[in-house]
Amino acid sequence: MNPGGHWRETSTSILAKLSHVSAPFLSTFLLVHLSAPLLANVGGSNLSSNAMLLGREYYQTPFGEKYLLLTPFVIHVASGVARRLFAPASKQPRKFTSMLSLTAYAALVFVPIHVFTHRLAPTDASAPILGVGPAELDYEFVKTGLSRFPWRSWVLYTGLVASVVVHAVEGINILRTTWLGATRLSSRTRKLIAGAAALPVMLGLWTLSKEPLMALSSTVERYNACLRALWVYRI
Repeated sequence: MNPGGHWRETSTSILAKLSHVSAPFLSTFLLVHLSAPLLANVGGSNLSSNAMLLGREYYQTPFGEKYLLLTPFVIHVASGVARRLFAPASKQPRKFTSMLSLTAYAALVFVPIHVFTHRLAPTDASAPILGVGPAELDYEFVKTGLSRFPWRSWVLYTGLVASVVVHAVEGINILRTTWLGATRLSSRTRKLIAGAAALPVMLGLWTLSKEPLMALSSTVERYNACLRALWVYRI
């Protein structure tokens, strides 16, 4: 037996398990986080903001953000990349063109942009942002982006929702077959599930875009500064 090949097979198996174990944490976060824009369909920005504030109790506390979101995210991404680097010739990873891989790469573009504009930039205490606190950072922020930067916001939100939802559906299909012995869902069924999950979220954003801005003009300008802190919003 080739010792090097055995080491690679063992490493790949461990990395696969790490990827699978971290996935439910990210799926739970996704369910909680996307429920807010989805609820705009029935209650507008007020209900969305309330749902988001409630959801933060899960993913934005000192413990939750570190151990229920960031740690699983780092493990999931790192294990996926490492599997491609260390996979033995006899057990090659999925093709780069597979839907699971393509949506993973797309998410690695859209997720950092979203995190920077919606989580990191608002914490800047310097002018003109002046530290947008959690109580101020509600769905008026999203409405401001849709109003002030419509085409950028729609491209970024659509890309983000599509990539993470399709990736989640593809991943759940793998977990079902690997751990539960379930029959693999067809490509058509997976697309229908992803579409059924993503469409209400996008309709919720469309509903939000039709609402007038209710935040104070000074707050809107601080929101605007948060978005313009990233080059995407300055082109």
